Amino acid sequence: MRVFQHAIAPIVVLVLLALAQSALADSIKERMKARLPVITQLKAQGLVGENNKGFLEFLSPQKPHADVVQAENTDRMTVYQAIAARQGTTPEFVGQARAAQIAEREPTGFWIQDPGGKWKRK
Repeated sequence: MRVFQHAIAPIVVLVLLALAQSALADSIKERMKARLPVITQLKAQGLVGENNKGFLEFLSPQKPHADVVQAENTDRMTVYQAIAARQGTTPEFVGQARAAQIAEREPTGFWIQDPGGKWKRK
């Protein structure tokens, strides 16, 4: 019986870790979804843009809702780290790839930073 318990313990740990990661992913997804209206408003006002690293960046000295922007960037980093770990790459690479996707999908008029670091309105 003890051998069986020792054999199954690692499986239980893996299952619990997977469930915790799933719950964490759901939690992050919900937080990001809740922040989206504020972020969209900041982008529409030209106060925030999408940089070439996959993060939000203020474009002016005005920083309304800085806490929302910081929380979004923190969650994005967590997501990029998880994807990088699964894919055997770096969070920086994942962020840059995500930045390219975001740049393609951003609506006209929103600010994006090209791979060379230049800001432009889409």
